[in-house]
Amino acid sequence: MKIVMIGSGYVGLVSGACFADFGHDVVCVDKQESKIVALKRGEIPIFEPGLTDLVRSNAAAGRLSFTTDLAGPVGQADAVFIAVGTPSRRGDGFADLSYVYAATREIAQALSGYTVIVTKSTVPVGTGDEVERIIRELRPDAEFAVVSNPEFLREGAAIEDFKRPDRIVIGAEEERARTIMADVYRPLYLNSAPILNTSRRTAELTKYAANAFLATKITFINEMADLCEQVGANVQDVARGMGLDNRIGNKFLHAGPGYGGSCFPKDTLALIKTAQDHGTPARIVETVAAVNDQRKRAMGRKVVAACGGSVRGKTVAVLGLTFKPNTDDMRDAPSLAIVQALQDGGAAIRAYDPEGMEQAKAVLPAGVTYCADAYDCVAQADAAVIVTEWNIFRALDLDRVKSLMAAPVLLDLRNIYRPEQLRAKGFTYVDVGRGLPPDAPAKAINAA
Repeated sequence: MKIVMIGSGYVGLVSGACFADFGHDVVCVDKQESKIVALKRGEIPIFEPGLTDLVRSNAAAGRLSFTTDLAGPVGQADAVFIAVGTPSRRGDGFADLSYVYAATREIAQALSGYTVIVTKSTVPVGTGDEVERIIRELRPDAEFAVVSNPEFLREGAAIEDFKRPDRIVIGAEEERARTIMADVYRPLYLNSAPILNTSRRTAELTKYAANAFLATKITFINEMADLCEQVGANVQDVARGMGLDNRIGNKFLHAGPGYGGSCFPKDTLALIKTAQDHGTPARIVETVAAVNDQRKRAMGRKVVAACGGSVRGKTVAVLGLTFKPNTDDMRDAPSLAIVQALQDGGAAIRAYDPEGMEQAKAVLPAGVTYCADAYDCVAQADAAVIVTEWNIFRALDLDRVKSLMAAPVLLDLRNIYRPEQLRAKGFTYVDVGRGLPPDAPAKAINAA
């Protein structure tokens, strides 16, 4: 199959490299010339485990190439994937579809022979209809079909997710397009990957519904963590007790500082706006988004409380900046709100992240000191905060950490350490939703 991937960002590059690894002939197109030049040199603009080797090996084999020229490859393609960004639009929160429609207009002019145009980008319900309308208006003679094929890739595990997916959702309105999409994904038949054939609008909504539900699970367990802190329960045990119920499952039940990243924040907001537009407000999702926004700032207040009620004139070490480990993505990362809250309180910030430092410098407030490693970060700090659960933070030399800090105060917002271990070493240790608050027995008696 000849495949063109419009957009060489996270989704487009991972998808294109994986399709090439299946044996397809893939051309990745991007408007940004510097990115294409770098990709041709084997330089990958994002951090994703295994992606560099995958891109280089398939480019060397001649199955994967990069260009700024859209017209030539599209004219030869069996399938053209649109994998451009759909960020939240300023002002109203709707998904910004300007990049999708701009790509659509260019594709229309280059079509030759029957071609399947596939929206891989996350788009609101009805976007495929508009893509089809634009092409038919510009090229009434063209033979084509528009298909929705949403991505379900986790940053940090994207290649595994693409090659061993839970499901492949294909939203198509005609059988010929479904046949071509089946050929595109035929290599995954060996892994028995389930293919769900739906209408185009159903496929578009499935992506938003899935992300909103996962965001809801995260927000729910975070609220349970707050309750656990007040009643003296352990949120990790609560999560285990819930997760062992097969109807619930144990994934996305890890208490922490709130969700971030490229998908959940913008997709929940886009779903909220779509539902409002159609007169069916998604009240649960509205609450999830509001609670998550508030939680990130609340984590900053948690640090202030652990420092005796004020951080003015104090130094706080922030360990982990990206929204999750194994990525360099800083989009809507909890660290953004936490750092801002601490700076607003008068704290000096030292920060370290294994992969996200350069991206962090572009979005974090001015005045942050970026450090060489975790130990450099905690040096002379009055408190240290684990914000992202990178593996290198899971086995710190705690004695060394304590000796370097001005005060042994450690806030573990990902619950990666055992409270008794840290307290035995003399740390003031604060986690999320575990342990017994000092006044819990009295509260319990009074409640009874």
